[in-house]
Amino acid sequence: MRSLDEFASQKLAALERAQLRRTPVTTARGGIWVERDGRRLLSFSCNDYLNLSQHPAVIAAAVEATTRYGVGAGASRLVTGNHPLYAELENRLARLKGTQAACVFGSGYLANTGVIPALVGPDDLILVDELSHACIHAGATLSGAAVQRYRHADAAHAEELLAAHHGGKKRALIATDGVFSMDGDLAPLAALSKLARRYDAWLLSDDAHGLGVVGGGRGSSHGNGGGVQKPLEVPLQIGTLSKAIGAYGGYLCASRAVVDFMQTRARTLIYSTGLPPAVIAAAIAALDVIAGDPAYAAVPLRKAKLFARALNLPEAQSAIVPVIVGATEAALMASELLQESGFLVVAIRPPTVPAGTARLRFAFTAQHADADIERVADVVRRRVLRP
Repeated sequence: MRSLDEFASQKLAALERAQLRRTPVTTARGGIWVERDGRRLLSFSCNDYLNLSQHPAVIAAAVEATTRYGVGAGASRLVTGNHPLYAELENRLARLKGTQAACVFGSGYLANTGVIPALVGPDDLILVDELSHACIHAGATLSGAAVQRYRHADAAHAEELLAAHHGGKKRALIATDGVFSMDGDLAPLAALSKLARRYDAWLLSDDAHGLGVVGGGRGSSHGNGGGVQKPLEVPLQIGTLSKAIGAYGGYLCASRAVVDFMQTRARTLIYSTGLPPAVIAAAIAALDVIAGDPAYAAVPLRKAKLFARALNLPEAQSAIVPVIVGATEAALMASELLQESGFLVVAIRPPTVPAGTARLRFAFTAQHADADIERVADVVRRRVLRP
């Protein structure tokens, strides 16, 4: 035990010196307002883009499901945890994303680390955008396949790597975020889809930050060079239920054959307890809101564009706008300055982002008032980006 504690203490000390130690801060959230350290702050750090975690219909659905079915699932979905509500949720997801079927996982992280190793292995090749979410990189590593990382959003570089390394491999998978979680930009899905068809590769897009926000709420494959009536060809559409949906869990939308295969081979599905009934019911209710009001789904992007214009930043492509300050210390100081002004904007540091690109990550929701957005932009301009 002494050696274990010494190891942990030494690692923590090194992280502390580099200002990279992370400590959870107790935060009570009530929509866009939070209470932290005895202060009420307006939060621009939450991924609840449509504020559906606070929506009366979503809350009511969760309460009713809990009252009727209880709190927990009881077991893996393949044992006794495949609650009847799952079928309704998966049918709704498939309809929204335009696929034959869907499969819900315990989280988006579990979806990627389950789906990718189930599809490819040591005889195969995976191309991954270098700025993809950690769970995509983890899934690629777990698969045992040969992994090549292409330059961010660079389909031409992806093609170079595919042409150079595809030979001798049985299968090839191209994996990317649909909306990148730290930069807010969109993947070049149209170009990647054409590339996948040309090389008979499989395209996987994680749309965690796109569902409910872009493409009329349907996600980046419906609003990234394609149209709502004719989406791009993305055969493996992964995402979460914990952001714009406001609940919890992850999903894969794909063909019926692929979904059926996942239900018998994806280890993170087979060996994980099912989601609580309340969470499933809440996600169904949230999808009803999104499907019934596409105009509401467009509001977070409008808010993000307002903020970007106020600071002369590149036009926002999603609800996420980064203000890159460079050094870790500078990002931490900027976050503290904003908190002094009544705003919660968490500093994002390596290894979440590359060294030298520490930032304030602003996430905009439908309920952020335009006046508050202009107010926080003014603070950033005067106190963070001052000449």
